Amino acid sequence: MARRSLGLKPGLRLFLHTALVLTLTVLTQLGGLAWLIGLCFRRRVLAFVLSYAALSFVALWVAPLTGRSALPCHGSDLYQMHSPLYCVMNRHYVAPELHQAVAEFAAQMEAAHPGTQTRILDANFPFLTGFPLLPHLSHDDGAKVDLAFFYADDSGYLPGKTRSPIGYFAFEDGPTQCPKTALSLRWDMGWLQPLWPRYTPDPARMTTALALLSADPRITKIFIEPHLAQRFQAQSPKIRFQGCRAARHDDHIHIQL
Repeated sequence: MARRSLGLKPGLRLFLHTALVLTLTVLTQLGGLAWLIGLCFRRRVLAFVLSYAALSFVALWVAPLTGRSALPCHGSDLYQMHSPLYCVMNRHYVAPELHQAVAEFAAQMEAAHPGTQTRILDANFPFLTGFPLLPHLSHDDGAKVDLAFFYADDSGYLPGKTRSPIGYFAFEDGPTQCPKTALSLRWDMGWLQPLWPRYTPDPARMTTALALLSADPRITKIFIEPHLAQRFQAQSPKIRFQGCRAARHDDHIHIQL
């Protein structure tokens, strides 16, 4: 007896491919194009992986021509992306001026506190000003980047470590005036918090970090929760509250040109 075809109906197949292209584009910018290329081959998954790797590699060389610079993904104790995930997803690009500001900040942190390692979280995609980097509301022009907190435990400073594997969603609770509402990115994720180790932001390094960032004339805005700004004695007018509809900033520092 002939085996029945397990193929999907054309309309459903088109819908699934369209959804996949949109999802990959939103998450990585180049992934949707890579999937479209993969569809031209019989072994489409392998073709997608190879196409995506090739496009990402080419982006390293082309992005500087359009005003974006890739932050280091590995090989630097001084400063680098915290997780390879950000590099795999092409979320590690910034304007050259911001790249230089981050590099100088990391050097200043290490000079003030020897052994300090600066770790970077989400930055921007390699191309197209205005292209959103979800779930962020403003990482769309190469001028914004998030920095991980500097953490310590009972033994002291923990070089290059964060409470969560990706640096986000390990919140430092404190007073807030923001009401709980569904129309907000201010997620509490209370169910997730017990999973993280009991590290705390290193007071000396956090105080120094906010002071150095505030003193840099290239940096115009710094987002961190008000209760943390108060705890770490940050009084610069550059220190801002991001608003109640944006994501919480008690797990990272947002800076922008």
